[in-house]
Amino acid sequence: MKSPYIADLQAGQIATGVFLVHYKDVRSKKSGDLTLTLTLADRTGDIDARMWDNVDKVVDTFERDDFVRVKGLAQIHQNRLQFTLHTLVRVDEAEVDLGDFFSASARDPEEMFTELRGVIASINDRHLRGLLEAVFGDEEIARKFKRAPAAKSIHHAWLGGLLEHVLSLCALCRLVCPRYPHIDQDLVLTGAILHDVGKIDELTYDRGFNYSDSGQLIGHILQGMRIVDDKIRAIPNFPSRLQMLVNHLIISHHGELEFGSPKVPMFAEAMLLHHLDNLDSKIETIRGAIERDKLVEGNWTTMVHSLDRPILKKEKFLGLTPTPRGPAATSTPSPKPADHERPARSNSVFAERLKSALSGD
Repeated sequence: MKSPYIADLQAGQIATGVFLVHYKDVRSKKSGDLTLTLTLADRTGDIDARMWDNVDKVVDTFERDDFVRVKGLAQIHQNRLQFTLHTLVRVDEAEVDLGDFFSASARDPEEMFTELRGVIASINDRHLRGLLEAVFGDEEIARKFKRAPAAKSIHHAWLGGLLEHVLSLCALCRLVCPRYPHIDQDLVLTGAILHDVGKIDELTYDRGFNYSDSGQLIGHILQGMRIVDDKIRAIPNFPSRLQMLVNHLIISHHGELEFGSPKVPMFAEAMLLHHLDNLDSKIETIRGAIERDKLVEGNWTTMVHSLDRPILKKEKFLGLTPTPRGPAATSTPSPKPADHERPARSNSVFAERLKSALSGD
């Protein structure tokens, strides 16, 4: 087993280990000597690294997404743990266990995919159910969907994160929709399942999480709509107006034009989907920010740029022991439903608390 993991590093420790290079930047000092800035990663997280000496001897021996064995000093810099490197040697992929370097969901992807199929089977509208069965009956789409992260770095950024996020969102939909009798729950669930399906092609995740060429040029919203439209063309007599609604759910789910949505939500189900999606991603972003900031002293994280604020470490503030969550946590998988009529479950903390609040417990 790999040792040490990034999560095990302590300030003041001199450590030697193998890591994956997520980022590489080379610059010149005034003297003309080179400096090297890296982001090193494994399945437990990532760490900024700097190399000040002998950079010219190693700079051309490796690239981003290569594995390297480094020796250096871990220390706190600007309230974050940083690695100052003394030596660096490229390591061949055959010498490492890839499982040591890629963060993954604590839940089994096949179990989660079975749960997703249960949600799909519970949808009453035959057109929407048929569309979802066509999408996820495609073996290539299903294979990618089980493995894809939900984002490059902000939320659910681990293997299986997209599927985990979708199931959490489905659970929220089934909790909230009954509060609004005029809402079409089948339509909201369809949007929840399909809203990010384009991320299977937007992101690459064989090594580090990066954007594919088509992800950079087109983006997951239009890629997702293309997947849906391709499947609808093969479904006889799929209602054209229902197709427009499904497409609108996908292209409006970011909520605002400045956040990448070609359109803002223009009917109730689209508005609900946007807010639930935003809610689930923000709550996970906060959890992840606290988890990554655990070595920093005090009750506050450093600035979380995606939220434009620092976050209070609530458990530390209250003197409590935080409960591990996320891909590295040990969790008990949610029980499988006895039949397709039972609501989908997930390990979303927010979904469980919201359920309790709505039921008046």
